[in-house]
Amino acid sequence: MSILLFILIFATVVIAHEFGHMIIAKMNGITVVEFSVGMGPILFKTTKNGTLYTIRLFPIGGACMFEGEVGYSSDVLGEGNDKPLEGKKDEKDEFVANTDLEKKSGSFLDAKVGARIATVVAGPVFNFILAFLLALIIVGGIGSDLPVISQLTEGGAAQAAGLLPGDTIVSLNGKKINLYREISFFSMLSEGEEIDIVYMRDGKQYETTLTPLYDEEAGRYYIGIMGGYEYTKMNLTGTLKYSWYEVKYQIDNTIKSLQMLIQGKVSKDDVSGPVGMAQAVDTIYDASKSSGVYYVFLNMLSFAILLSANLGVLNLLPLPALDGGRLVFLIIEAVRGKPVPPEKEGIVHFVGFVLLMVLMVFVLFNDLARIF
Repeated sequence: MSILLFILIFATVVIAHEFGHMIIAKMNGITVVEFSVGMGPILFKTTKNGTLYTIRLFPIGGACMFEGEVGYSSDVLGEGNDKPLEGKKDEKDEFVANTDLEKKSGSFLDAKVGARIATVVAGPVFNFILAFLLALIIVGGIGSDLPVISQLTEGGAAQAAGLLPGDTIVSLNGKKINLYREISFFSMLSEGEEIDIVYMRDGKQYETTLTPLYDEEAGRYYIGIMGGYEYTKMNLTGTLKYSWYEVKYQIDNTIKSLQMLIQGKVSKDDVSGPVGMAQAVDTIYDASKSSGVYYVFLNMLSFAILLSANLGVLNLLPLPALDGGRLVFLIIEAVRGKPVPPEKEGIVHFVGFVLLMVLMVFVLFNDLARIF
């Protein structure tokens, strides 16, 4: 069951991402050669309206390939043909670059730079849209965890700062707080520095400052606030607003986690690939099934929101082989008025793709090592 749930969640997130690329490409007259879910050998394929749709063996990604991209053409990627064009042979019977790709109708390279930017950005944007739609189901069903204090730790930092149960946290160090989970995340990352708190009590706004206390046994700092146990349902406007807060929370956490990874504040064991994600689904399923199918469903939606937001943010990173890397070249083209030579851009993305595959293999073995 956990494996099936993971495949369903993963496929939904990937399909949303690639569908974003495809729909905006077709709206701008760009021919979509292949739309694939997964990587590796093809398990299923069908062709419709000139686009080859494939499901591949390994659930580690997907692709939306356009006419004119290096190695792809609708002449060879169609019914009964699932191999990309490698080029044409010269008199020495060696493959050379196929320069005719740029001349075909519907070529990605011939589209206006604005259309290409919109096509590339659409993948991550659709991940955020998917996350928002899933959040609507959760918030509309059970509400959201408002940043209201339920209890205070006896003798804790919050109690010493004058906070009381029932107070609503407005901001921490100037950062607007919308969900109780944001307080928990902020507390978890605390390194003992003073925290300026703005809170509401009886309709009036107050300010205070607290210094987190260190817990030797836990090995971390605590601010002494507890809450988030109850979810509050709201009207349509509130549901829309807090659904966006849900997505924003996941986006902010992804960005913060990346910053911590770069700063060396998290280890390799804090990074997961598909195997680690499948294990997370299994853990969530085991913890939820005793509460019934409805709560399994809600928790799986919550995980899908996290995964979709992660995928959206990670793909916007300005790294070769990712959407963000392609955006860098398109922005350069928009600024200088002419594109970077396709062969040079292709080399950069190829190197980036190889490094990405090396990283994925490393994460795979790291996931397996952590499990076994």
